[in-house]
Amino acid sequence: MASDSEILYHTGRENDSGPGSVGVAVLNRPRALNALNQAMCETLHRLYDDWEMSPDVHAVILKGAGGKAFCAGGDVKGMVQLILKGDIDRAISFFRAEYALNHKLGTMHMPHIALLDGIVMGGGAGVSVHGQFRIATERAVFAMPECGIGLFPDVGASYFLPRLKGQLGTYLGLTGRRLKGVEVLEAGLATHYVASSSMGRLEDALHSLGTSARDSSAIGRAIASVQDGGDAPASSGLLDQLPAIDECFGHSRLEDIYAALRWRGDAWANETLQTLSKLSPLSQKVTLREVREGAGRSLADCLRMEFRMVHHCCTARTDFVEGVSALLINKRGQAKWDPPTIEQVTLEMVDAFFQPIPQELQLTPTTQSRL
Repeated sequence: MASDSEILYHTGRENDSGPGSVGVAVLNRPRALNALNQAMCETLHRLYDDWEMSPDVHAVILKGAGGKAFCAGGDVKGMVQLILKGDIDRAISFFRAEYALNHKLGTMHMPHIALLDGIVMGGGAGVSVHGQFRIATERAVFAMPECGIGLFPDVGASYFLPRLKGQLGTYLGLTGRRLKGVEVLEAGLATHYVASSSMGRLEDALHSLGTSARDSSAIGRAIASVQDGGDAPASSGLLDQLPAIDECFGHSRLEDIYAALRWRGDAWANETLQTLSKLSPLSQKVTLREVREGAGRSLADCLRMEFRMVHHCCTARTDFVEGVSALLINKRGQAKWDPPTIEQVTLEMVDAFFQPIPQELQLTPTTQSRL
């Protein structure tokens, strides 16, 4: 297995001596729950470029090391530490590399198969959801919790969240609710569900495809062959909540979403209000706008929009530094959001996130995303 330590990679089955037709990349920062840094993003991008040009590699598998996480996100702690040191350019360059990788994944010409066996948050969604196949297990835990750190759902979330059923993406983006196991499939964030104990058999089945691995229908049959004989997971009830989610989260103003939840007044609505009350009011308003705008944009345009937004987070006074500091650096508990209430967040504050920047995100021209 070749390695640059934080990204392990090989072609074919790991213990085979000969070359294989499927490339395998492993996110290898298990102590950090495989959180992405800039070097990992750049390595994966180069690796995908090489494999896509190779006549011998027909599909890609991406998985996480350590048994706990696929990928728990981007290294936002490291980014905020750079900002606090005044090294803003390096912080911004991480997001540039990450978003370029997200775009690469969303426009690859070969099948990409992400094994979501464990935690999948933030940046982990960016290196999985844009690919063609996402295999969730009962151990999958998916969330976009950025409003809790003063950021916003990024890595192309403004593209994939509004394309989920009804207002589910708005709800997940604003609340950061965690989806577990089969819920990830039901939400449309995973394409298939396979038991964690069958992951080894699934990889063997994919490697056995040979040159047929470039055929998406052949991959689908290989996944189905592993699913056959296993017990189908019971419904989680997530989709039963869709009418309530659509009713409350279909509004264009955050104040109206809060009002709809208060009017509904049941246990789910009250729990949702309690969750929202702890998150950055500014991030919530910014997130609502990005999800609404992303519904009509291409993946590339969504990533360019998000890069403008994150540039503002790195260069201006926002809740990003405060949120990451409170939760991950000094770990002092609840952040002190500024402004502290949604009513105090002005249109001008939100607009600032979407303004043009000196160096816009440059993406390699390619085909449209599959989603």
